[in-house]
Amino acid sequence: MNMIYYDAIVIGAGHAGIEAALALARTGVKTLVTSITPDNIGYMACNPSIGGTGKGHLVRELDALGGLMGIAADACATQIRMLNSSKGLAVRSLRAQEDKYKYHAFTKRAIENADGLTMRQDEVKSIVVNNGGDFTVECVTGNVYCCKAVVVASGVYMDSSIICGRSVQKRGPVCFSRSDHLADSLRALGFGLRRFKTGTPARLAGKTIDFSRLEVQCGDEVPYTFSALTKKRPKNTSVCYLGYTNEKTHDIIRAALGDSPRKLGLITGTGARYCPSIEDKIVRFADKPRHTFFLEPEGDGTDEWYIQGISTSLPPDVQREMYRSIVGLENVSVVRDAYAIEYECIDARELFPSLMSKRIAGLFFAGQVNGTSGYEEAAAQGLLAGINASAYIRGIEPLVLDRTNSYIGVMTDDLVTVGSDEPYRMLTGRAECRLSLRQDNADLRLTELAYKYGTVTAERKKLLERKKTQIKKCERLATTMLPVDKVKEIFGAAGEENAKPMSVCDVLKRPCVTLDIFDAHCDLFKGVMPSAKLEVYAAIRYDSYLKRQSAELKEKSRLENMRLSAELDYSTVDGLRLEAREKLNAAKPLSIGQASRVAGVTPADVWVLISKFRN
Repeated sequence: MNMIYYDAIVIGAGHAGIEAALALARTGVKTLVTSITPDNIGYMACNPSIGGTGKGHLVRELDALGGLMGIAADACATQIRMLNSSKGLAVRSLRAQEDKYKYHAFTKRAIENADGLTMRQDEVKSIVVNNGGDFTVECVTGNVYCCKAVVVASGVYMDSSIICGRSVQKRGPVCFSRSDHLADSLRALGFGLRRFKTGTPARLAGKTIDFSRLEVQCGDEVPYTFSALTKKRPKNTSVCYLGYTNEKTHDIIRAALGDSPRKLGLITGTGARYCPSIEDKIVRFADKPRHTFFLEPEGDGTDEWYIQGISTSLPPDVQREMYRSIVGLENVSVVRDAYAIEYECIDARELFPSLMSKRIAGLFFAGQVNGTSGYEEAAAQGLLAGINASAYIRGIEPLVLDRTNSYIGVMTDDLVTVGSDEPYRMLTGRAECRLSLRQDNADLRLTELAYKYGTVTAERKKLLERKKTQIKKCERLATTMLPVDKVKEIFGAAGEENAKPMSVCDVLKRPCVTLDIFDAHCDLFKGVMPSAKLEVYAAIRYDSYLKRQSAELKEKSRLENMRLSAELDYSTVDGLRLEAREKLNAAKPLSIGQASRVAGVTPADVWVLISKFRN
């Protein structure tokens, strides 16, 4: 047998696999990344966009940790918009329309150009754990590889099926080949697999759409960027369109519900609650006369348009009739029918917060194989798994992010502690500390952590130091007292009156005074980095709330710092209820804080743990 040796192997080159492979290579680990076809590297099989509510936070955190997604999104964007811009800074999220073909090419080239990283077209057949603790990875082609760590980033390809009407095809997304063997290998290793379902809308021919009857959605005049390393701001070269379904649309869907794959028993997997099909919307929200959709361009080099908000798996003839019932789409041609996809994934509660298997050291999982949905969630897990696979190989402590320092930490804790019975999606409401976990301060929270592991460049670290210096400068300037005339001018522009001297800090605390209004009438912050200025502004506006949040977190932090052994047998802990013993033995929490979030563990059980294992 001709064995080929690598330090690490990443299975899959989607959004999770890309970040994992690049993180490993960047930290000096000789890495192989396999893909069923290199044509699907970084491919946007669903929506042609990056970011969005909650997801934009993940991309900014990825960038702060040295990931690629933010850089790629900026480079391939055709439109950038800040969502929730009229709301507080904590819930604002950046979203970008992407040229999906350019994005694929950009990420593929990043893989090709990375030192210490080899890309290979191959389908993994099995993962074998050797007696020495290393792995043998066998492929259907007959290639055999040996490595110290494996990252499984198989996406939605394991035993996947494409379902449209009565048609069930054993394929992966966009009719790429699927993975036929890996699921069986994971079962043989003892992993319990689940079947999840997601879907994607149709692609429509732009030349057959009457855009004049739809509402135009433009990008921001001065686009924000996902990456701090982006020097040239992206230009908005495309627009999106807003439209609505109607009662005729809904009647067509209702009449066809008997022919839906779910009704026919062709779909058995669990779908995403926060991304339902149009038929689910019609049933669940029967009182609504219409539903919103957005038309989004797939890229500058194609006439295909993505119709976000109307995913379905109804038969093609029903889809065509449904779309043509909508204003502006009366004569539309469908280029690609909408479909549902079912696939196998693991229960992420089998993983440590490092995303390493609790039972098999050196085996990591990242992305939709962990039961999540979305490019951003996948990429964030990929980067974390890559960093920790590298740490495992190098014999250093893993990077564990928590709920207080990142959205990635929130997501990871949700997955490995609570688990998810449906495809998991990141939402700002999942974060208890969202006032301090803003997209604008991701670098302040995470970059120094990643620098220790080698994924952050010296240039990125230098930018952070510069920002910190300018934040201190802004903090000093915020104590400046402004004369009455200047205060009157600023408040007048904000539509209010004030006739007394005030400090800059007190002026910016007023809800009516935005940073834009202040800068337009006072040049005190002239020449200061926008990101540093925004950080100080946020600290001023959220000051009292952050103090309250800090107080609430003290008790939680105390519990998180009360460590538990991963080897602890909870059946030997007197005082715990039988259910708690079973749940805790399955979860193997690393702290009492984590134990408190395990389903089935009561406050009384937590007090037992505190009394037994208090330091």
